[in-house]
Amino acid sequence: MYPVDSVKTRMQSLQPDPKAQYRSVYEALKKIIHTEGFWRPLRGINVTMLGAGPAHAMYFACYEKMKRTLSDIFQHGGNSHLANGIAGSMATLLHDAVMNPAEVVKQRMQMYNSPYKTVWECIRTVHRTEGPGAFYRSYTTQLTMNVPFQAIHFITYEFMQEQINPRREYNPRTHILSGAIAGAVAAAATTPLDVCKTLLNTQENMALSSVNVSGHLSGMANAFRTVYQLGGIPGYFRGVQARVIYQMPSTAIAWSVYEFFKYFLTKHKLEKRAPC
Repeated sequence: MYPVDSVKTRMQSLQPDPKAQYRSVYEALKKIIHTEGFWRPLRGINVTMLGAGPAHAMYFACYEKMKRTLSDIFQHGGNSHLANGIAGSMATLLHDAVMNPAEVVKQRMQMYNSPYKTVWECIRTVHRTEGPGAFYRSYTTQLTMNVPFQAIHFITYEFMQEQINPRREYNPRTHILSGAIAGAVAAAATTPLDVCKTLLNTQENMALSSVNVSGHLSGMANAFRTVYQLGGIPGYFRGVQARVIYQMPSTAIAWSVYEFFKYFLTKHKLEKRAPC
């Protein structure tokens, strides 16, 4: 789903170059490939892949552990939506600590006319010109976005599973459907925070200069003010279509793959324990 994420980043630009203005995800992908090359929508994918492994390992491990512990406290032997929401939020703290620097580099590489030729050049330049703090400038905004996103995401997923898979068996179709719906609901609800995060990550020069911001923009409150100055209320929902289109299959794939390995490894473990 990375090409759609690249489109989402560009569509969230508050002062886009005339050559980088798009009406839809399909039109954007077609235009980017035609004018900038076939591989352009994948620019920066290597840094995302590098961070995704350890980030998601901690994410799901923390979620499972916290969910079990809190469910026993809130609703002994049952499924607690409050526990699911808190567990998802706690897992996000670990996930974002790893992924935030990767997100900064990725989004700068995705922007139109990005001056960085490689990921390592981007890392070195940002570190040299803006300092190490630049890689965590959007961390609080990222958490502010991802904590409610993951709370909504996990609560919706677990709720959907209760409705269409009450016995909680391994069932790929229910995992895919629940994941897609959870991703869409959470993505739409948190788009305004994602727009602010993109602005903090990219430090979009044209946008900042148009509102007389000198230096670097920092802080969620400043980002919210700047987005409103430049785009009003609609500005907070730039790229919402691309964000939902990206998140639906993304979360569906993530949950179906996760549930498969959870089922496979649990089954394998039980088979090993079973007497011959």
